[in-house]
Amino acid sequence: MVPTPAAPLVVVGAGPIGLAAAAHAVERGLPVVVLEAGDAVGAAVSEWGHVRLFSPWSELVDPAAARLLDAAGWDAPDPAGLPFGHDWVSAYLRPLAVVLERAGADVRPGRRVVGLARSGRDRMVATGRSDVPFAVHVQGPSGHEVLEAAAVVDASGTWGGPGPLGADGYPAPGEQDHHERVLRGVPDLADPARRARHAGRHTVVAGAGASAQNALVALTALADEVPGTRVTWVVRRGDTAKALGAAELDELAARGALGGNARRAAEAAAVTTVTGFRTARLEAADDGSLVLVGHDGRRVEQVDEVVAVTGFRPDHSWLREVHLDLDGELSAPAGLAPEIHPAHHSCGTVSPHGADLLRQPEEGLYLVGMKSYGRAPSFLALTGSEQVRSVVAEIAGDHESAARVELVLPETGVCGAAPAFDGAPAGACCGVG
Repeated sequence: MVPTPAAPLVVVGAGPIGLAAAAHAVERGLPVVVLEAGDAVGAAVSEWGHVRLFSPWSELVDPAAARLLDAAGWDAPDPAGLPFGHDWVSAYLRPLAVVLERAGADVRPGRRVVGLARSGRDRMVATGRSDVPFAVHVQGPSGHEVLEAAAVVDASGTWGGPGPLGADGYPAPGEQDHHERVLRGVPDLADPARRARHAGRHTVVAGAGASAQNALVALTALADEVPGTRVTWVVRRGDTAKALGAAELDELAARGALGGNARRAAEAAAVTTVTGFRTARLEAADDGSLVLVGHDGRRVEQVDEVVAVTGFRPDHSWLREVHLDLDGELSAPAGLAPEIHPAHHSCGTVSPHGADLLRQPEEGLYLVGMKSYGRAPSFLALTGSEQVRSVVAEIAGDHESAARVELVLPETGVCGAAPAFDGAPAGACCGVG
């Protein structure tokens, strides 16, 4: 079904990948509506605006978006610069949204997509599905409305679905009871209120990925400034070697540097590292402090705050009335999952991919961006730009362009292997044995 003004291409999410999809649609003359749950474009990125990205500007600006911006007289950032999240929003996403609207795209913040179906059909109706448009159910300022769409690109990301502290995939007992003391992200220690919650106190950092490492480095620096500041780094892996990786093997210098900085932070006197720890419950002690109890009975006591950065999960609940083909482990498109599984791949070893691996059995529906990776980590903006270029080409009927996918990603010295259980060796990757 070809997008028309009455049934346009609908993009869900006005982050970097969603707006890139809109830019490609505008270049191809397709009517496009972008629906964003937050109150402004880049709302999710703004929530971690204090964090510096690994990639330089040259890898963070979609080519179609750059062409539209340049034509409007955009003052482009230094291609070699490494922006913070808030820079990505203010210097790129906001100007891009303005240019897109001037070019005819309809960008609507404050609209949360709560359901997707075929018009007049639930998922049990098998016949004639591709003959009718999508019904996009939206909750916005005017209440519940339904938009028709010829095609839907889901670029809603995973930021709204942080992984739990509990090791078995569900929140541990007590985790929700003490949610106000469990931060889901890297703490912004430039914020006086947040700084006061950690300065001179004991913080547990749970997780082994880049966000956990950023938190560890920041809190260790705080410990150098404020006596009495302590950090316990708890990881499910049997050791931290593969998580910290080999900086010299990483083609993204900033990502390699983070591993080195985190390694030094873990060796600081203020930091205690606890490996092989799987949280079973979170308790309150008599003195008001928190206690993390592991499945093996070990306890991390006298805890004031918890920084739980244990990955993210996609939300497919609003897609329950359309036909999906998702991997049972990663919740990523089934065809893409073997190419991105962290047990076998880092972001630099992902094969080129586009519409062919992202389209769903529901004709005209595509999962892109972080959403397409499901629970797999290490997604890069470069990947998303190529994804939406291919997907929008297919929606426009340019199947030759859609099939011509080229993707070269920077290699990482960080092994992406999934955590091994109880210290058993995890599969090697990224040249790290």
